Amino acid sequence: MKIQRIFDILNNYKEYYLFKEDAFAAKENKKWLKYSASDYINNTTKLSLGLIKKGVKKGDCIVTLSNNRPEWNFLDMAILQIGAIHVPIYPTLSNEDLEYILNHCEPSLIFISDKILYEKVKIVSDKFNFIKDIYTFNEIEGVKNYKELLDNNINNELLQELEERKKTIKPEDIATIIYTSGTTGNPKGVMLSHKNILSNVDSISKIFNFNHTHRTLSFLPLSHIFERTINYYMQSIGMSIYYAENIGTIAENLKEVKPHLFITVPRVLEKMFDKIVEKGKELKGIKKILFFWSINIAKKYKFPGKNSLFFEIIRKIFDKLIFYKWREAVGGNIEIIVSGGAALQPRLATIFNAAGIPVIEGYGMTEASPVISVNRMPSTGEVRIGTVGPAIPGVEIKIAEDGEILVKGENVMVGYYKDPELTSQTIDHDGWLHTGDIGTFIEGKYLKITDRKKEIFKLSNGKYIAPQAIENKLKESIFIEQAIVIGENQKFASAIICPNFEYLHNWCTHNHINYRDNFELITKTEVIRQFQKEIDHVNKTLGKTEQIKKFRLICDEWSPSTGELSPTLKLKRKFIINKYKDLIEEIYSISINEIDK
Repeated sequence: MKIQRIFDILNNYKEYYLFKEDAFAAKENKKWLKYSASDYINNTTKLSLGLIKKGVKKGDCIVTLSNNRPEWNFLDMAILQIGAIHVPIYPTLSNEDLEYILNHCEPSLIFISDKILYEKVKIVSDKFNFIKDIYTFNEIEGVKNYKELLDNNINNELLQELEERKKTIKPEDIATIIYTSGTTGNPKGVMLSHKNILSNVDSISKIFNFNHTHRTLSFLPLSHIFERTINYYMQSIGMSIYYAENIGTIAENLKEVKPHLFITVPRVLEKMFDKIVEKGKELKGIKKILFFWSINIAKKYKFPGKNSLFFEIIRKIFDKLIFYKWREAVGGNIEIIVSGGAALQPRLATIFNAAGIPVIEGYGMTEASPVISVNRMPSTGEVRIGTVGPAIPGVEIKIAEDGEILVKGENVMVGYYKDPELTSQTIDHDGWLHTGDIGTFIEGKYLKITDRKKEIFKLSNGKYIAPQAIENKLKESIFIEQAIVIGENQKFASAIICPNFEYLHNWCTHNHINYRDNFELITKTEVIRQFQKEIDHVNKTLGKTEQIKKFRLICDEWSPSTGELSPTLKLKRKFIINKYKDLIEEIYSISINEIDK
C-alpha cells in the first residue's frame, strides 16, 4: 500500500515488519525496554480510541512537550489518524514563548513527560479555558496519565468511527504545526501537511539504502522537524529506533546500541572531537606524537579515488593504530552520520571521514519539511565537503539575484498558521520559498551556504560582514565553546567569546595558572594572551575588514534554557546583543587608533 498519509506507515508495519521486536527502544531503570511493531500498532489504536472518547475532533490541536520516547510516537500516530493536528513544543522554551504558542494554537489537550514540565505548563495553561486536560507520560501523583486513554475494552463502534475518520483525512490535510524557534520575534507556526512531510520521506528513501536490519540512536528532539521526518523515514523502512537517555549519555548509548546511522547537529560532533583531542593530549612520548600526526594526515584527506597511493598507505597505518578506536567509540557500525541545523566545520568533516566515520552535511528549514539538499553516501562520490550537497529528488533550488536561496517542491509548507500575509511574503506567486539564506552552487550542483540574509551586517565603512563563517572558524579552536561576531555600523568587527571552560581548566592546571573562579580566570593575562593567539590564527584566513580587532571573554555558558541559543543551537543574535549591550558599548568606546596599534 502506498503511504499517502503519515499514519499509513502503520500499514507498512502490518504488511512487512510485524515480526519486528525492537521497532522502538528506550531505557528504563538502566535497561533497554523494547517495543515491537505489534506494540506500536496496538498502543496507537488504543490511544486513538481514547482521544475520540475524550471528544477530540478533526482539526483540533494537541500539544506535546516531551523528551524523545516511544510513547511520543504512539501518541503522534494516534493524533494523526483521527485527523487532529500535532503541535510539538520544545521543552526548553521560555514561559513567554510557551504562553504565546498555547494562546495562538488553542490546544484542547496537552501531553508532557515529567513533573518539572508539568509545573511549568500548569502555570501557563491555567490562563486558558480552551485547554481541557493535561496528561503526563511519567507517573505523577494527582495528575492524569496518558495510560488512562488506553481503552482496553475496544468496541466495534469506536473502531468503526476510527476507520471513518481515517477515510476523511486527505494527503493535503494539515498534520502538524511546528513553531519555529524564533531567533527574532515571536515563534511562527509552520503548517505542514501529510503530503509535505511524506514527499520529503520519499526523497530521502531514494538517497539512502537502509532497511529493517539497521539501527539508529535518536537524540535530537522530535519536536524539531529534521529528526521527526527522518524518524518517519526510518519507520517506513522498519529500522530499529533507539532513544538516547539524554544528551549527556550519548557516548555511552552509542557503544550500547551500535547504530548504523544517526542524525546530529555540528555542536555534538565538535564536542566529540574535542574529547578525542583532550585524550590525545594526555598521551605521552611516541603515542602522543603518532596521535597528532594522524590528525594532521586526516586533515589532508580527500574522498576515495582522489588520494595518492602513498597517502592511503599512511592513512591505513594510522587506521590500524588510532582511527579504529574512534569508530569503536561510536559503536563500530556507523555507515553514515548526517549533520544539519547549522554549518559544519569542513575541517571536522574531513577528519571524521578520514577516520572511517562517514559524516555528510545537509540543509533544510522547517518550512520545507525540512530537507532541501544533502550530500550523498561517500561511496557514490557525490560529496563535496564544505557544501550541503545537491538538491534532493523532487526539489528545485535556484539562487536569486541578491544571492538568496529559493526552493520549490511538494515539501514546501502550506503556510504560516493564522498569518497569510507572512506566508505571501515567504512563498512568492510562482511558488518559490524564500529561505532567507545566502548561497551559491559549487560545480553547478553542490549548494554552499554562505550566510543568513538577515544576519549579514555592514561596517561603518560600507563593507559587509558575514558573521557565521567567521564564527565557525573561531569555534574550530578547542578553547572556544561559542562566539558571536558583532560590529554593525561600527568601524571594525569584534567578538564575544564563551570559553570551553572544561578544556581551559585543564590547560590552566598544566600551565600552573591559579585562579579562584571563572570570573578571575578570564581576566588572567596568560589566558587572554592564549585567546589572542587563537584569534590571530583565524584572522590570518580573513580579509582585512573581516578580521576580529577586539574580543571579550565571558563566564556565561549559552544554552536554549538561558535564551542565547535556539532549541536547534543557533545563535539568537538579537537576544545576545541586547544582553551584552553594556559590554559591546565598552568594546566600541575605544578609539580606532588603539585598534590599529
